[in-house]
Amino acid sequence: MKPVPDAKPRPLEVALLASVFVVAACGLIYELAAGAVASYLLGDSILQFSTVIGAYLFAMGLGSYFSRFFERQLPAHFLRIELLVALFGGGLPALLFLANGYLPGAFRFLLYAMVLIVGILVGLEIPLVMRILRRNVAFKDLVSQVLTFDYLGALAVSVAFPLLLVPQLGLIRTGLLFGLMNAAVALWALWLFRFELRRFKAHAAACALTLLALGAAFSAADHITTLAEDKFYQDRVVFTSDSQYQRIVVTQGKAGHRLFLNGNLQFAERDEYRYHEALVHPAMAAHGAVKRVAVLGGGDGMAVREVLKYPGVESVTLVELDPAMTRLFSQQPALVALNGGALNSPKVKIVNTDAFKWLEQGSDVFDIIIVDFPDPTNFSIGKLYSNSFYGLLDQRLSASGYAVIQTTSPLVARQSFWTVVQTIESTGLQTAPYHAHVPSFGEWGYVIASRRPWRQPTALPPGLRFLDLKSLPLLFDFPLDMARVLAEVNRLSNQVLVTTYEAEWGRVSHP
Repeated sequence: MKPVPDAKPRPLEVALLASVFVVAACGLIYELAAGAVASYLLGDSILQFSTVIGAYLFAMGLGSYFSRFFERQLPAHFLRIELLVALFGGGLPALLFLANGYLPGAFRFLLYAMVLIVGILVGLEIPLVMRILRRNVAFKDLVSQVLTFDYLGALAVSVAFPLLLVPQLGLIRTGLLFGLMNAAVALWALWLFRFELRRFKAHAAACALTLLALGAAFSAADHITTLAEDKFYQDRVVFTSDSQYQRIVVTQGKAGHRLFLNGNLQFAERDEYRYHEALVHPAMAAHGAVKRVAVLGGGDGMAVREVLKYPGVESVTLVELDPAMTRLFSQQPALVALNGGALNSPKVKIVNTDAFKWLEQGSDVFDIIIVDFPDPTNFSIGKLYSNSFYGLLDQRLSASGYAVIQTTSPLVARQSFWTVVQTIESTGLQTAPYHAHVPSFGEWGYVIASRRPWRQPTALPPGLRFLDLKSLPLLFDFPLDMARVLAEVNRLSNQVLVTTYEAEWGRVSHP
């Protein structure tokens, strides 16, 4: 009788299958990191992730094809490829951030060059592992086992990347950590195949140098980040955070503190009072008897600061998706000073959730709702400028209430501005569009939405630095180059605003 093969897995087989798990995890991390960096720095997260993933998968296909040309010394080839993946993949976020600071014109080329290089190398890994395992494992078992471990590794990091790795380590350290894991797989392969490898000492030296380089970069990750971002933002970076939603950067320079989300300026200390006074007071002062206020977005607390200038306000609900933002602006002393400690007021309730869901699931109504979202640079933000969103907003507004929405520049993005106005009006709400000059942004637009006409207030809170009753009506006058144009309604099904916005802002440098 033919002997029954031992069903117990051999140590070599277990080691290689464990390597498949690590390799799959690392490969997906590099893909996600490239997409995240691209969306941070280029905007439009859906477009960036789609093109990066497409290029990466194409490159992996090329790598799989090229693996057929590796015929001898497969363990040696696998080891070298692991070291190259460790260096190129692990260093990808750091190199891209540095390129954005020092070679901004070459960033897009370098992004896709790195994606193609890493993708080809990752595409080579699994076929080589399968050919090495084929020596000891039946083909039907080989395919199922390798693919199982491959998919398990991908599942693990797809969950850990946004929820744990990026918030805790940041993109640069996350990339370098998984680069070290790839290098560890190479070191493991060095030990497993030590009797097969030619030039063992050279391979050992390569492993040691790769681990040393990645380890040094990991320990210097903060310095690398500062080096890249100080150059990009011009001013000294005093705080950075990679939350699961965005890249938060606070700088300090001659203009004071500035806040950037995903590379886009949100406020500058020297003139933010213009933006926030214009956002809050035309609606608040016109109402006359505000008790309950909701602020959607605005996690920096500046809008809340202006709201609290009305003594009659009894409660303010701040709905901010990113807890990292509200934590930062309620705990960092320099930033707490900017918003006057508004987020720590007993009148303020902070809710960290998606504003769309909050409107859908709640039933409370408010006298004033202030909508202070970032501009619609991608489809996830664009939904917050849709007619579906404004319909929900209408349901949460009291009969005499006002909502006010920040609405990009009517000068630079004229079509986009009037698209928002048209979208609000499509829900049956009346609108009162207006604009104000904020030096850091240029001419900036807002829209008051309500069921009753907006009326000129008779009083404003004391101590304002920008608005007064005499100049307030001028904000509602639009010169010819900002006058209303025909525009479509921004719906969830078409998201026309996002493409219009990108086309208009693409002609100029975004603030």
